[in-house]
Amino acid sequence: MQGSSTELLKAARAQYDIVSDKIRSGLRGRSRHVVAVAALAGIASVGLVAANIDNGPTEVTPVAATSTVSREAAAERADRSARTTAKTQLAAPKAAPKAKSVAPKAAQPAQSKAKAGTSVPKAKAAAPVKVRPTWGSPMPGAQVTSCFGQRWGVLHAGVDLAEPAGTPIRAVGPGTVFSNGWAYSGYGISVVVDHGDGYFTHYAHMSRDAVQIGQKVKAGDLLGYEGSTGDSTGPHLHFEVHKGMWNQIEPSAWLKARGVPISC
Repeated sequence: MQGSSTELLKAARAQYDIVSDKIRSGLRGRSRHVVAVAALAGIASVGLVAANIDNGPTEVTPVAATSTVSREAAAERADRSARTTAKTQLAAPKAAPKAKSVAPKAAQPAQSKAKAGTSVPKAKAAAPVKVRPTWGSPMPGAQVTSCFGQRWGVLHAGVDLAEPAGTPIRAVGPGTVFSNGWAYSGYGISVVVDHGDGYFTHYAHMSRDAVQIGQKVKAGDLLGYEGSTGDSTGPHLHFEVHKGMWNQIEPSAWLKARGVPISC
């Protein structure tokens, strides 16, 4: 009886070792939980074998067979559970890395880009607009050769201005052409301008005129060219001012009152 029990115990241990080797080879790399389940299954088989030895040889063989089947079933369930856990871990998506939040840079004013010490170019000043004066000389730069007054016992009713023949003669101020051409005896070719305030200016002895009756003129506009037509001894401009037509007055004072100096 004692010999038979010893042999049965050895056989159970050998069978346990075989099953344990199978469990260890099949469960490498699995979780600790699975290994613990397999170990418990082996310990349980040993306990069952010992119990059957005490109860007699008649129950040893069935118990040992049952323990071996239970261990194999437990190992298969543990292997399935481990595979399911591994698949679940592989299938689980990895957490996406957090995107780094980049705060936008504050816009810098355009002036900060300018280099220190660099001067900003100044805008060019607008060219001054030339304003034509309201009044001007009938022959700018001309020499006065005779003034208003008595000459050889006869009234010289104007001022004579001399420049080379053909020098342009210009209106002294704004107005309307009243007459032109050979209009008056002794004056040759002349032009009269009505200034609209009761005053007229008369330009005589021209070589030719350059305006028409009714034409609007202003200070500096061309009226004609210096000559020696009519009662004249040489090229010059005979200039008169009328306060009302044919009421001649001293022209230099009238021009000076309008900002046009004449030496007489």
